Amino acid sequence: MKKTEREKMTAGEAYQQFDPELIERRKLIRQQLKEINPIVDNEERNRRFKALLADTGDDFFVESEFKFDYGFNIHIGDHFYGNYDMTFLDTCPITIGSHCYFGPNIGLYTPVHPLDAAARNADVELGKPITIGDSCWFGGRVTVLPGVTLGNEVVVGAGSVVTKSFPDKVVIAGNPARIIKQL
Repeated sequence: MKKTEREKMTAGEAYQQFDPELIERRKLIRQQLKEINPIVDNEERNRRFKALLADTGDDFFVESEFKFDYGFNIHIGDHFYGNYDMTFLDTCPITIGSHCYFGPNIGLYTPVHPLDAAARNADVELGKPITIGDSCWFGGRVTVLPGVTLGNEVVVGAGSVVTKSFPDKVVIAGNPARIIKQL
């Protein structure tokens, strides 16, 4: 059976980013986020965010200006806090464990654009998933690039750009991020 562009995208395979189903979902999400982000009532805002995501655990809390492409590829565990201005580009799955805390201006980016100009010009895109373990803490302005897996109890210093995967119980920081300390 032939895969849809959404199925190819989620699997990390080459897909057409201007597929009508994907365009419609992005338009729906932009409209919903335009309505949800200004909501002052925390409970109502977070209830509506949760309804757009694949799944979240209990005690989910996100401040406003939360932005994402699709929502159906975002999986968040129990007891999550996200500060202001998070951007999750979820062409592939973004999986966040339980008891994670994110500072302001966090970017999780799964899209991978081809290095080959002809492929880019043909609007072909790929993606690689991002996986974040349990009990992680991100300082402000952390960027996580496609294909990164972070273990449990990882602390990421403010302003870091995480370009590769790291094991459990480390403090990482810098651009590119590197291990600063073992926990």
